[in-house]
Amino acid sequence: MSTINKNTEPVAYFRILEYESTFLDTAVEMVLEETGCKIAPGTKVLVKPNLVSGRNKLACTHPNVTISLCRYLLDCGAIVTVGDSPAYGTAAQIAKTIGMTTGLAKLGLKTKTLGRPAPLELSFGATIGISRDALETDMIINVPKLKAHSQFLVTGSVKNMFGTVVGFRKALAHTRFGEIEGLMEKMILEVAAAMPIAFNLMDAIYPMHVTGPLDGKPYPMSLLAGSPNPYALDTAIYMLLGLSPNKVKLWKEISKQKICGYDPDQIKYVIEPPDDFDTTDFQLPSILSPMEFNAVRLVKGRLKSILSKIT
Repeated sequence: MSTINKNTEPVAYFRILEYESTFLDTAVEMVLEETGCKIAPGTKVLVKPNLVSGRNKLACTHPNVTISLCRYLLDCGAIVTVGDSPAYGTAAQIAKTIGMTTGLAKLGLKTKTLGRPAPLELSFGATIGISRDALETDMIINVPKLKAHSQFLVTGSVKNMFGTVVGFRKALAHTRFGEIEGLMEKMILEVAAAMPIAFNLMDAIYPMHVTGPLDGKPYPMSLLAGSPNPYALDTAIYMLLGLSPNKVKLWKEISKQKICGYDPDQIKYVIEPPDDFDTTDFQLPSILSPMEFNAVRLVKGRLKSILSKIT
């Protein structure tokens, strides 16, 4: 745990109206550099977008954000890998469906599925398999998509690290931990803490609202946000949406543990102030679904995952 210091966690907000904007490369560069992120030549960087499903492109980090980030990292001399561990299908399949494959190929990059599970011992006596591909890189740059969520209310940087849990283990975690209040949140925080996260670049240009994580609607927030601290970045977004820890389960657990970045007073905004962004009409689920997945859903999901990899 970190000691609270006033205004020490930088969060950058940059207004971008469209993913096709000619300013996107500049925005990515400024967000990283104005918050103090430095990439040394030869650094092995895992770029970890949200590639949850190809069923709805809006559910994933937009390809242009990931590609702009990769272009910047390559210019810095980094050795770049793009990867995620989707619950269904492979990262390469989803990347192709959402239109990211061609753009990455122009940079000499491919998308890989994070695998090679390693057991992570959790504080409440269980273990979960997290990817050695993620653990063994020099640094992770986390590229979440801001989304309303039917179980967590809203998700961003910290929840995106759940994607380093390998394959079906994510669905299994809901079955194992979902019945006991607070365990899913604890598990996600411990997975994030195990990862070498160096930076978090959030796609909130057209985030998903109304519901999620798959079937919501686009909201024109026009925001590219970033911070070295995933907790501070999420806290900044929660504040932008007018929320409190009592409403957001992950924020409540982060606040309970007093993880650095949980307190809005710790945040220093750079580039643009939050008052420049209007989220008045951003809708969140009014009723949350249970965390746990029943056995039938788990089996169906496992079969769907297997079939998607062989078809």
